[in-house]
Amino acid sequence: MIGIIGRKVGMTQIFNEQGQQIPCTVVEAPPNPVLMVRDRATAGMAQIQLGYGEQRVRRASAARERAPRGRRAARAAVGHAAKAGLAAPPRVLRSIRLDDAPGKSPEIPTYAVGDRVDVGVFAVGDAVKVTGTTKGRGFQGVVKRHSFGGGPNTHGNTKHRRPGSIGPGTDPSRIIKGKRMPGHYGAERHTQTHLRVERIDTERHLLYIRGAVAGPKNGIVIVRKQG
Repeated sequence: MIGIIGRKVGMTQIFNEQGQQIPCTVVEAPPNPVLMVRDRATAGMAQIQLGYGEQRVRRASAARERAPRGRRAARAAVGHAAKAGLAAPPRVLRSIRLDDAPGKSPEIPTYAVGDRVDVGVFAVGDAVKVTGTTKGRGFQGVVKRHSFGGGPNTHGNTKHRRPGSIGPGTDPSRIIKGKRMPGHYGAERHTQTHLRVERIDTERHLLYIRGAVAGPKNGIVIVRKQG
């Protein structure tokens, strides 16, 4: 199993050879540098650490010159990136597992620190799974958060979108754990499986993936091979 970190550009549509219209999500995935490699002996699984984007770093200045404002990368992050030959540490770091479940993928690709992973690791027709962060919708009620039906809109009812009774009285005299209630909705990690790579643009580092994936435009996603 191998993957890449990318940015969700948006959705579009393409047409295949049969003239069928296919809705696709466009993911921009520039070459990801490999910052760390771990094997089964040390980590229990073969995995690599990939980076995406760049952080701002503190420029070399004289002692009396005032440092620029804004967040800058920590020295530990700068040193970690320097081992891979990077001038600035990546903005996003993610670990990608190389070996699948035991017996399913005996061939494990080999990488070294400083290598780069690009969209060329995928092929048209590959089954992939995409992990992203869903859109945050703040505090929401049960109708929107859990798709409750709500109360009647006629006959004097005034509780149209309320949850109603939330627990028994005498026994057990408490609310059962896991009760679906109003609360924070969205901004959660979500993985969409059984997607298909429809087109690859190696010059612009674009992946066209059939269907929709979690997250807003410009959201960070991880595309991994499946199976």
